[in-house]
Amino acid sequence: MAGEIARRLAAVDWEDVERSLWENGCARLPVLLSRAECDQLVALYDDEPRFRKRIEMERHRFGAGEYKYFAAPLPSLVQALRTHAYPALAAVANRWTASLRAPRGARGGRAAPARRARAGAAFPGTLPAFLRRCARAGQTRPTPLMLRYEAGGFNCLHQDLYGAIAFPLQMTFLLSRPGADFEGGEMLFVEQRPREQSRGTVITLQHGEGVVFTTRERPVRGPRGFHRVVMRHGVSRVTSGLRYALGIIFHDAS
Repeated sequence: MAGEIARRLAAVDWEDVERSLWENGCARLPVLLSRAECDQLVALYDDEPRFRKRIEMERHRFGAGEYKYFAAPLPSLVQALRTHAYPALAAVANRWTASLRAPRGARGGRAAPARRARAGAAFPGTLPAFLRRCARAGQTRPTPLMLRYEAGGFNCLHQDLYGAIAFPLQMTFLLSRPGADFEGGEMLFVEQRPREQSRGTVITLQHGEGVVFTTRERPVRGPRGFHRVVMRHGVSRVTSGLRYALGIIFHDAS
C-alpha cells in the first residue's frame, strides 16, 4: 500500500502544483485514490476505535456536519499519503518561508534556487523529523481526519491550527461521488489581501481527487517584495446526499 501511494505521488507534476500554490494558494491534485480505496476509508467512519475525537460542527458553530480525528496509529493509506506527500510540500514551504524572510525589495520567488531555501530551511525534509519537532512543542496528537456532511451540511471558513507549530500546507481528498452520492459541497478558499477586497476560489473535486492548499498564510509578491496573505477554507452547502472527505494535516495537535 505505502509503495503504491508513494509511486502515485512521485508521478504528480509537483512543479505545476507549486506554480498554482504560488499563484492561488491552492492546487488541484490528480485522482490519487481508487474507488475501492475511497470506499475502504468511508467504511472506517463507523469504526469508533479508529478515532480519538468526534466534533459536531453545529455545536461549535463551525457549520453543519461532523468530523472525526484519527487515533494513532493511522490507517496505512492515510499514513502513506501523509508521509509521501510531505517532502515535496516541505520544499514548497521552505521556499515560501525564504521569500518572506528576504529583505523588503529583494527579488525572488518560486524560481529561487533550492539550495538557497535549504540553507535556512524552516521545515525538515521528512515527516518523522517534522513530527519530532511538533512533539518537542507538546503537539503529539494526530490530526488527519474524516469529514461527513448530509444534505444541508457545510463548513464555515476556517484555519486548522492546533498549537504553536503549523505546517503551511494541507490536503483534502474527496471520498464520495459528486452527482451520484451527493450534490453541492464544493471546496471554498478565500484570501484576505491587505487593503484589498477578499478573493475567493471554488474547486469542485472529483471522486478520489485531492487539493493541496494554504493552512494559514502564504507569500504574495508586492511592489516592495513579498508579504503575508491570510487564507481560510471551507465547504459550500451540500444540497443532497452524503459527502465524505479525508483531510491530511501535517502538524500534530497539542
